[in-house]
Amino acid sequence: MSEKNRDGKRTARERLAVEREKQRAAEKRRRALIVGASVVCVLGLAAVVGVLAANSGKSKKSDTSGPLVSPSGAIGKDSLAIPVGKDGAKSTLTVWEDFRCPACQAFEALYRPTIHELVDSGQLKVEYHLVTLIDGNLGGTGSLRAANAAACAQDAGKFTAYHDVLYENQPKETDDAFADNSKLIELAGKVDGLDTPAFQKCVNDGTHDSWVEKSQAAFKSSGFTGTPTVLFGGKNIYSDPTMTPAKLKQMVEAENKG
Repeated sequence: MSEKNRDGKRTARERLAVEREKQRAAEKRRRALIVGASVVCVLGLAAVVGVLAANSGKSKKSDTSGPLVSPSGAIGKDSLAIPVGKDGAKSTLTVWEDFRCPACQAFEALYRPTIHELVDSGQLKVEYHLVTLIDGNLGGTGSLRAANAAACAQDAGKFTAYHDVLYENQPKETDDAFADNSKLIELAGKVDGLDTPAFQKCVNDGTHDSWVEKSQAAFKSSGFTGTPTVLFGGKNIYSDPTMTPAKLKQMVEAENKG
């Protein structure tokens, strides 16, 4: 073999090694992003005990909320889940989420295209449970107000689109911007046909506040430690460091073939 050929092969191997290292580094950053965001939502509870005490009674309206009104089409125990997808889908993903939680937004950004694809193809149904973890951690009412607004969107048959808009416009975790009903109504303008008098009244009246608070109570009693909690086959896939959108898709497709 000539020296020129040896040099060429060596250079090709080196380029391949560099490319593999770049891929490993990218995957490491992706996992760090997910784990880091998750830690923010989980450990916030321990970090802000003083804030929680100072804001007791401010982040919830348990004593003043009206009668419990479940959103249209809610399913499951106590009708606490909002379903998205075809009833006949073989696979079910259960998501416990908080619209103020940055880890929930990170999950959405990474997994949303795959989830939408699987739902649209009829292979997957998603059951969303809305909670108020960040309100409890940092004070405020943005989690509650946003969850109520999302339930109002469900009444209008616009839950999925509005759900996505909320995450696309999520404020910083410490910014309680979603506590402002006018902000939530403004965002409804991004969803065709949602910003109606009926939706505005539902948001301003807090029609589903008690339902959201009951969902939060169910979250706590279930022993979950943070948001998002994403269950597939009874296991929290969000806590699996090897999980990727591609792997989730493979799991769903395998279950549908079974």
